[in-house]
Amino acid sequence: MAASLTTNAELIEELASIEHQRWAHWQKYMHEKATKQPDGSLVLPADLVKRWEKQIGTPYDLLSASEKESDREQVNLYLPVIDKFISKIESEF
Repeated sequence: MAASLTTNAELIEELASIEHQRWAHWQKYMHEKATKQPDGSLVLPADLVKRWEKQIGTPYDLLSASEKESDREQVNLYLPVIDKFISKIESEF
């Protein structure tokens, strides 16, 4: 993390870095669950596709406790950067 976030552009870069890490972690997980085909394409197990499609269509407040916790874990990756930025702004006033 940057020592001092002073501009929106710096905040965006910090958050974009975390987002890329989150995305890469998810892609690695999906690739590990898939079966690689001879042409390089990936086939996901039907049970995972069914589960993910259900989650996609479910509003947050209707998710299970464990699904909500998974989302909170992702937010916790971003929160320190946002907190640091808010603190910086507040210290300027």
